[in-house]
Amino acid sequence: MNNNIPESDALLRLPEVLKLIPVSRSHWWAGVKSGKYPPSIKLSARVTCWRRSSILTLIEKGEV
Repeated sequence: MNNNIPESDALLRLPEVLKLIPVSRSHWWAGVKSGKYPPSIKLSARVTCWRRSSILTLIEKGEV
């Protein structure tokens, strides 16, 4: 099995996102709802992730 997933395509859980973008959980979710932050990807009922590339693009644009 080939597990060579490009790092930019990795999925980040909320605690990992908040290490890169230092805002509160409630501020993050409000930003997702308003469209300021990238939409989430639901892996299951209790697992939500974001693409690492989307988060890095957000940081590079200075929109945080």
